[in-house]
Amino acid sequence: MTIQDRSPETDIPGKPTSASRTTLSHIMTASDTNLLGTVHGGVIMKLVDDAAGAVAGRHSGGPAVTASMDEMAFLAPVRVGDLVHVRAQCNWTGHSSMEVGVRVLAERWNESTPATQVGSAYLVFAAVDEDGKPRRVPPVLPETERDKRRYQEAQIRRTHRLARRRAIMELREKRIADGIED
Repeated sequence: MTIQDRSPETDIPGKPTSASRTTLSHIMTASDTNLLGTVHGGVIMKLVDDAAGAVAGRHSGGPAVTASMDEMAFLAPVRVGDLVHVRAQCNWTGHSSMEVGVRVLAERWNESTPATQVGSAYLVFAAVDEDGKPRRVPPVLPETERDKRRYQEAQIRRTHRLARRRAIMELREKRIADGIED
């Protein structure tokens, strides 16, 4: 697959990566903590999904729903009082799906030290119409060498997601055929 300026099936103009790039920032409070006193992973995951959803909606020009979250990595704990920045961008697009890459950074709200990366994730969104049916999305146009690398890596992740799904379905069908499961 090559990077295109237009989708040949519908002649949708492509959008550059920067057109939908988003940063969501939030100060972590005591209500965000888990039993260990650090910010609950689920709170970070919601922020990740919110930022990625904004990117998907911006890129596709309408509603988009979360289809999957891959490789959510927590690299360091987040504490109460940290200012968390969730940076997201569209890495790759298919017919109706988009991969959004997310970096999570944290810094102390009252210090002037630089933010450090505390997490990352890849999410897949499906663009939907008013009836919830898939709709076409514009191709993403990588602008920098980093964007091009992310685009290529996203294609590899997509290939792995599809292969994993196929292998699981084949296993389930075999187990049913062998009478092991119903």
